[in-house]
Amino acid sequence: MTITYKNAGVNISEGEKFVNEIKKNVKATHSKSVLTDIGHFGGIYNASFPGMKEPCLVSSVDGVGTKLKIAFMMRQFNTVGQDLVNHCVNDIAVCGAKPLFFMDYFATGKLQKNIAVEVVKGFSKACIENKCSIIGGETAEMPGFYQDGEFDIAGMIVGVVEKKNIIDGSKISSGDLLVALPSTGLHTNGYSLARKILFPKYSKGKYFNKLNSTLGKSLMAVHRSYLNPIVELHKKKIINGVAHITGGGILGNTYRVVPKGYSLVVDWLRWKRPYIFDLIQQEGNVPESDMRRTFNLGVGLVFVINEKKVDLVFKCLKQIGEKPFIIGGVYKTKLFA
Repeated sequence: MTITYKNAGVNISEGEKFVNEIKKNVKATHSKSVLTDIGHFGGIYNASFPGMKEPCLVSSVDGVGTKLKIAFMMRQFNTVGQDLVNHCVNDIAVCGAKPLFFMDYFATGKLQKNIAVEVVKGFSKACIENKCSIIGGETAEMPGFYQDGEFDIAGMIVGVVEKKNIIDGSKISSGDLLVALPSTGLHTNGYSLARKILFPKYSKGKYFNKLNSTLGKSLMAVHRSYLNPIVELHKKKIINGVAHITGGGILGNTYRVVPKGYSLVVDWLRWKRPYIFDLIQQEGNVPESDMRRTFNLGVGLVFVINEKKVDLVFKCLKQIGEKPFIIGGVYKTKLFA
């Protein structure tokens, strides 16, 4: 019996069809700096930055995690690509960087072209919205490695910032306030706990009045990009620090940008948590400490701002449609010794 690569579970022809189908979506993200088309061994980007004296590249890599399990359940694949791009964009934007290009990794047991195309459409949509280009990617077909109908995705992003404009938290001082922007839900963290609690009890189609949505749709809410509000405030040089709230929660992530010797004080009653978090906590009897370490609890981004500039920050953010709120402050650690 003759055994081919296709018999073994890898369909090269299907992969080629997939690449051909996504070319137009990928091409739509390209700027003049992209020097290669999809299909080359490497993506080439023109690294000339007119007007910048000391351009610094900022990079990040991430995945979507077990939110993909919800996507498989919902058969909804056009938003997880947006989740991934936006997450990566946020991770470099908090350093002051603007995204340049994005690369993806899509791995599955058996390539289903229509599903993969939907995922790439999500990549493209978010890249266009964040003004960055897709310059390459990898599609891996690995029979027996993934369950039927499932896949994993990861993404890498590169951005640039003028050295003198890097946001590194070094300007943070005692008395600064924590100004938050709301999340759009769980974003891409805490899904293992949420699934363990909610889906033994409820179906994906269960409608909750307090969610104004079904459970499945609420959990699939797109992880939003915070690039625009960061850019708008950074222009005015009024950001002392900024944290993207992902795994580790509000405190865990904000402490990453706060210099040693300072403590954070958060008033956890200062804002109303979206109901999805209350539902998870109530149904699972989850300790408050675990909720705070696992989820963003309705806070997707935290700016650290000098108290005297907070009014200006609120004005700027509201002008672009944001809804900021103060959740706490920064203080010298010795005050609490």
